[in-house]
Amino acid sequence: MRRRLGITLLFVAVMLAGGAAQAEIFQSGNLRVTLSGGFTPHQLPRDRPIPVTIRIDGRIGTLDGTRPPSLRNLEIGLNRNGILTTRGLPVCDVSVLQSTSTDAAMRLCGPALVGRGSFSADVDISEEGLPVEGTILAFNSRVGGGPGVALHFNGTVPVQATLVLPLKVRHQPKGPFGTVLATKVPKLAGGLGSVTHIKLAIGRTYTYRGQRLGFISASCSAPAGFNTALFPFARGSFEFVNGRLLDIALTRSCRVR
Repeated sequence: MRRRLGITLLFVAVMLAGGAAQAEIFQSGNLRVTLSGGFTPHQLPRDRPIPVTIRIDGRIGTLDGTRPPSLRNLEIGLNRNGILTTRGLPVCDVSVLQSTSTDAAMRLCGPALVGRGSFSADVDISEEGLPVEGTILAFNSRVGGGPGVALHFNGTVPVQATLVLPLKVRHQPKGPFGTVLATKVPKLAGGLGSVTHIKLAIGRTYTYRGQRLGFISASCSAPAGFNTALFPFARGSFEFVNGRLLDIALTRSCRVR
C-alpha cells in the first residue's frame, strides 16, 4: 500500500523539521515550542523518490519555568510531495502495545518498527516536579480502519510507565498539505504530566518481493535549471488543555543530487 506524504513524519506529539538542521522558536504568551531537525540524505534526485530518514527534535516549555500545559489534540499536515510506502510492511496493532516495556514492544512488533528516539516529561507530584525520561518506538500500524503510526512511549527514569499514541492518517484533496496525521492525546499521569522534549528518527528501508522500498521516500522537485527548491514543509496544529492553540507552518528547502 502506497500513500503520498510529505518529506517527513511524526510524531509525535509535536515535532517536524527538514533540510539542514536548524531551530525554529514559536511563542504564544508564556508557552514556547522549539523545533529542529532534518533529513538524510540531504541531496535528492529530481525525478524519482528515494528512501529518507527524518530526524526531529522538539521542546515545549514556558518562559517562567513552570510546567507547560498538556497537549489535548495534535494535527500535523504534510506536504503532498513525497511518498509513504507500507506495502509488504508488517503492521503492529495498537492494542498489543498497552502496558508494555520497550523490550516487550520490540518482541511483539519489532518487524513493524519504522523509527525510534527518546523523550522527557515533567510530572507535578511534588512542588519541584518530577522529571521523567524514556524511549520512543514508532511502528507501522492501522488506526480507525486506515493507515497510521503507533508511537510507544516508555518511561524508565525514575519509574516505568507506558503511553501509546495512535496517529490516524487522512488525506486532503486540495492545498499544499495533502496528508494529515491526527490524534487525541491521552492524559499523562492523570493530567499532571506534560511531555517537554522529544527526539525521534523516522525512516526504514526494506525489501518486498525483491524490490527495495522506503517507509518514507522523497525527491527534490526543483524547477529545471535550478538545484534548490523551497517548499511548504509542514503545518502543525497544537491544542493544549488550557485552550491555547498554536498553528505553525514550516517552510524548508531541498537540493538536487
